[in-house]
Amino acid sequence: MKHLTIKTQAVVLNGTNEDRINYLRTQKWIPYPMANKILTKLEDLRDYPAVDRMPNVLIIGNTNNGKTALINRFYKKNAPYIRETEYNNIIVPVLLVQAPPEPDERSFYNKILDILNAPIINSEKPDNKRRRIISLLKQLEVKLLIIDEIHHVLAGTPTKQRVFLNVLKYLSNELKISIVCAGIQEAFNVIQSDAQLANRFDTMFLEQWKYNEAFHQLLVNYEALLPLRNPSFLTENSIASKIIAMSDGLIGEINTILIRCAELAIKSGVEKINHKILDSIDYVSPENRKKLLRNRNI
Repeated sequence: MKHLTIKTQAVVLNGTNEDRINYLRTQKWIPYPMANKILTKLEDLRDYPAVDRMPNVLIIGNTNNGKTALINRFYKKNAPYIRETEYNNIIVPVLLVQAPPEPDERSFYNKILDILNAPIINSEKPDNKRRRIISLLKQLEVKLLIIDEIHHVLAGTPTKQRVFLNVLKYLSNELKISIVCAGIQEAFNVIQSDAQLANRFDTMFLEQWKYNEAFHQLLVNYEALLPLRNPSFLTENSIASKIIAMSDGLIGEINTILIRCAELAIKSGVEKINHKILDSIDYVSPENRKKLLRNRNI
């Protein structure tokens, strides 16, 4: 079982089928070039010295193409900790918050307060909430604010959108911290709608996967984590091309396909992923799901 990592080998040798399936379903991080590039950029922003005009980043990618997994990976590596001093201060180097369903200033502040386990006072005016949040973030030494699902801003009226974007500018200016926004393609329109924000944000794209060397390396890395007794040779041309076609090049879909295939390979005793397994899993590609939805709406 040289095709597996040492940890995965141990699961195969010592675990039951149920153990292997549970291991298979646990979330795993598989590095790849663009993710590493973005993570390096986020580290750079976290460590950036305070200046009047802080640099920011917008991460764009299609649904189910790894944005949230990447952000959560970075957040876990920069989780809050206690600085062991006389006062044992809590330090929050990175604050991760999801944009509210629509661009509402009060809801956004409440989300931040909730994450920080700070009291939420419903009668408190937005200006007071903002001042309290700024004071808290300074006290906690927040260096980077990450806002996921920023495209939710488009659900509001133009006036609400402008107010929400002004809040982001204000927080960045007052705290002298960088802001990272992440979302689908429409998120680009959110940032571009404000000339000042557009000039402050660099855009990084999580492209859909293509059939190339990077994709082959991803499959090699992934296969090493699949607790199957036999090698599947996922990089073999017909297998790899089938996976890329089924998934529409989305890493979340690739993950779903390989987990379902590996589960079936374990339960059936085949112990590897082949064409028959790929054809047998309960799976509908994103493109076919869209077609089914369109047909139902006719």
